[in-house]
Amino acid sequence: MAVDRMREQRYWMNLTPRTKRGILAQKDVIESEFGERLANFEVVLRTPESQVRGKKSLDEIRTHAEENGGFVFALFNGCMTMAERFPSLTQSDLARLMFIGTYTNYDGRLQYDNGRPINRKALEALLGMNRARFSELYQKLLIEEIVKDENEHGDIYINPSIFYRGKLGDAEYKLDDYRHTRLFRKTVRDLYERYNGRTIKQLAIVFAVLPFINFAFNVVCFNPEEIDEDRVKPMDLENLAALLNYKDTHKLRTALGALKLDGKPVFLLIPDVNDKRKRRIIVNPRIVFAGKAETLAGIKVLFN
Repeated sequence: MAVDRMREQRYWMNLTPRTKRGILAQKDVIESEFGERLANFEVVLRTPESQVRGKKSLDEIRTHAEENGGFVFALFNGCMTMAERFPSLTQSDLARLMFIGTYTNYDGRLQYDNGRPINRKALEALLGMNRARFSELYQKLLIEEIVKDENEHGDIYINPSIFYRGKLGDAEYKLDDYRHTRLFRKTVRDLYERYNGRTIKQLAIVFAVLPFINFAFNVVCFNPEEIDEDRVKPMDLENLAALLNYKDTHKLRTALGALKLDGKPVFLLIPDVNDKRKRRIIVNPRIVFAGKAETLAGIKVLFN
């Protein structure tokens, strides 16, 4: 049977260095053991298509993350709204908490991208708040057990059940009861810089809707863990407004439409195919995304 050289070359180029080393080692063993008997044959490397597809998908997610500054995992209880989980926090507080979470390091400590720890004074400056307002917020974060600063250096650590950076499977904490999504660091920081003022409450909506965003399709829905597209039940503005305690649905629609990232919408409102008066809500995957590469491209094109 003829060997498809071009196809094999593509497979080889898509492999990781570690996989290549392993395959070459196996090839050397085969040739040393059976060299004479294989004199008239050629050892050909074959890579399963499933392995190539898997690596390609991983690379697409990795590239997407790098383009948006890397990510931390935002964890949440799927049965609770953010207001129920953190009853003392205002909308403005929730927006600031989302921003703070992007500075979570692999050991849970808050630190700048250059590795320098963020203590209480540094966090106050980073948030751009006056001392009195920051002190009030910080006390809430301590009481809600969102942060702690117990060591001698004043380092601040974030609760891993709220934000976590690294492989969840390697976590030393029990996080199985929480759902999670990727929260992209650069985009969230860019949004905070733009809306850190009178419009900061609008930014809180991004954090507030996390429990209702479908893993696979980035659509706000009633059954966010559903992976069968035919069974996903999108949530309209009226129901989302009720969950987020907006008495005026039009006010929520205005707030959603006002949020922009590099001139593109953060929330895309599209007509419901079953009722043109209603709107379905899709979240820009540059901010949050928990799905697979297969659906990422289709969602991204909606925001081009």
